[in-house]
Amino acid sequence: MKVPKEYYDEIFPFLGQWDMPSSCGLKVRQHEGHTYVIVTELYQENPGTSITYAGRSLAEQVCRAKGFNLADITYIECAPDTNSKLSFYDEEYFVVDFDADPQHKYHQLSAEEVKQILEA
Repeated sequence: MKVPKEYYDEIFPFLGQWDMPSSCGLKVRQHEGHTYVIVTELYQENPGTSITYAGRSLAEQVCRAKGFNLADITYIECAPDTNSKLSFYDEEYFVVDFDADPQHKYHQLSAEEVKQILEA
């Protein structure tokens, strides 16, 4: 199950749980003066930790590498559409708020919200 290239601009290597070498897809977009960092799960192409389990550590690694301040970005996790018959492989985008309680940590974006960010 290969993730289509349209989901990312670059492969971003990061250290996952227990410093496991890992990788994700990465897009950075500017929209209305704000920076959006979109990390995409690569499934079998990722040798290590998933983006969701890497969490804040991955966000901090992206910020260090790109010169961003974590407080100044919107961090988005993407589960790409892999054309699977299984519904948990459908395309979904979630804004992650690392400071929220677990029930409010993830906010799913609508297709229109995603389109506005990606076309910026």
